[in-house]
Amino acid sequence: MIPLTLPWADAPWWRAIVERTTAGPTDPVTHVTTWDPTWLPWAVLAVGLVLVAVPELWRATRILVTFVHELGHAAVGILVGRRFTGFVVRADMSGHAVTVGKPRGPGLELTTWAGYPAPAVIGAGLVWAALTGWAPAVLGAVALICLLSLVFVRSWSTAGTTLLVGAVAGVLWWWRGDARSAGVLLAVAVLLLLGAWRHWFAVAGSPKGSDPAVLARLTGWPGWWWVGTFLLVIAGASAAAGWLLWPVLRW
Repeated sequence: MIPLTLPWADAPWWRAIVERTTAGPTDPVTHVTTWDPTWLPWAVLAVGLVLVAVPELWRATRILVTFVHELGHAAVGILVGRRFTGFVVRADMSGHAVTVGKPRGPGLELTTWAGYPAPAVIGAGLVWAALTGWAPAVLGAVALICLLSLVFVRSWSTAGTTLLVGAVAGVLWWWRGDARSAGVLLAVAVLLLLGAWRHWFAVAGSPKGSDPAVLARLTGWPGWWWVGTFLLVIAGASAAAGWLLWPVLRW
């Protein structure tokens, strides 16, 4: 058998890609003394908080929370055996993901349920990745997921959001700076966690026509029950993120 050799295998850019793809975690940054300067994690968290708290900035950044919400539907749909066919995100926090499969049953119910908890769960996961040295690997995975997701976008705004998120993640992955990558992931994690709470308050105040209403029709359980399950997961993810961050934030 003739071994397969890529014609560009010796190119510097290809060796750089292979090196970054196969590299393991960087040094963990699990305590405040490992950050330079030591106030940096507080500044990073403040950035995430400002992005959610300032109305003008929130209107610009909330599409990222919706983006994760819709991909949460898609990911769980694929995991339970449904076929993901496309998604749309809009700047007003609305959007939809389409999966094809059985019109009723646990698979569709789990797929429908997954959207609202997804930003909080992903946010907690990003906190863990940022503090344990896996930030570059996660950024590379995000860039790849965004690239693959372009096949499923169904609007120009969705394509723009997907390209922007993928490009930023790809650039940070290429630079592979552990402190820089960890800082960005922490800021995004705060945005997703607090954004999940803002989305939850929005749906709790008006559940009609949203995922809880769809779940109520599918299962017969009232919408408030599903809003409550979202609350439990979001609160649990927030508590886990706080527990992970405590050694970093205390002086």
